Amino acid sequence: MALLRKINHILLMMLVLIVCLLLHSKLFRGPSRPKLKRTETRKDPERAPKVPVEKAAEGEDDIPVVICAAEERMGGAMATINSIYSNTDASVFFYIVTLRDAIKLTRQYIEKTKLKGIKYKILEFNPMVLKGKVKPDSSRPDLLHPLNFVRFYLPLLDISHKRVIYLDDDVIVQGDIKDLYHTKLEKGHAAAFATDCDLPSTHEMVRSVGMQTTYMGFLDYRKQEVRDLGINPSDCSFNPGVFVADIGEWKKQKITKQLENWMQENLKKNIYSSAMAGGVATPPMLIVFHDKYTIIDPLWHVRHLGWSPDARYSETFLQGAHLLHWNGRFKPWDYPCVHLDLWEKWFIPDPTGKFSLVRPEGKI
Repeated sequence: MALLRKINHILLMMLVLIVCLLLHSKLFRGPSRPKLKRTETRKDPERAPKVPVEKAAEGEDDIPVVICAAEERMGGAMATINSIYSNTDASVFFYIVTLRDAIKLTRQYIEKTKLKGIKYKILEFNPMVLKGKVKPDSSRPDLLHPLNFVRFYLPLLDISHKRVIYLDDDVIVQGDIKDLYHTKLEKGHAAAFATDCDLPSTHEMVRSVGMQTTYMGFLDYRKQEVRDLGINPSDCSFNPGVFVADIGEWKKQKITKQLENWMQENLKKNIYSSAMAGGVATPPMLIVFHDKYTIIDPLWHVRHLGWSPDARYSETFLQGAHLLHWNGRFKPWDYPCVHLDLWEKWFIPDPTGKFSLVRPEGKI
């Protein structure tokens, strides 16, 4: 009996000792540092236009394509992606930039359709970056959508590649995207665009609809600030809806800061507006890149398909184009619009039913 009490006493002492050790460890251990989520940032929110939402493995050999996906135009962005993915054997990595309210739809559109095999990352764009830089304008509110300005902020996006292709969401790619990606940029050039005077086959279309192809159509030359630029008003303009960008050169030349400066200048002195051609996103690009960009093959940007509801190109010409762009008011997901067959072949119905096409027989 005495032996049993002694054993119990020893066991009790051991239990007390273990409890004391545990308490000591809890009380005197250094505090653990909280882990930051991918959506957290220590930067000024006005200088943080992006938040990585989806993380995928980017490869050095990938062809990186940046495309915006607004909720109300989601079907357009997915048609663009489908056309690129289907017309190349290269490995393409898609950086899909959207606003917070469209992240879920973007993910569902990809994961529940044939696009589930693509390599991609969803990036959330923070509209606060535009605070104090864009003036509300009721004449073309669609041109003031925050995603229209993503192209200004390419180096601030969560992108690991040194060179990227930027595409608008009203584009269809018929060629092999790697050919556009391998455009050789001239020394000191941060980007390559297609000039508006480059393709004789489009001149008749341009004349028939009164399209602007020079700087005169985008800048208000009555303003001294514009005249001081020394840009000839008859110089050919370019469309910034399709371009190849060298991210390192863009940073070196502080392109983003230059673009922001002109946005703020316009806010004060109205040197361009959405009532003029190109809205408010094109003129800053035209100013900053004037005579400082490489010209891409014109067949890689056959545009103006959305400028008129009835002016058409020849079908033979369009079949030989590498990229088609429905820039203008008449989009291929709406009606009326020309050359719908060339766009619809790449359209993927929205699995959630939120996005639908507008056709003469109604929404489909």
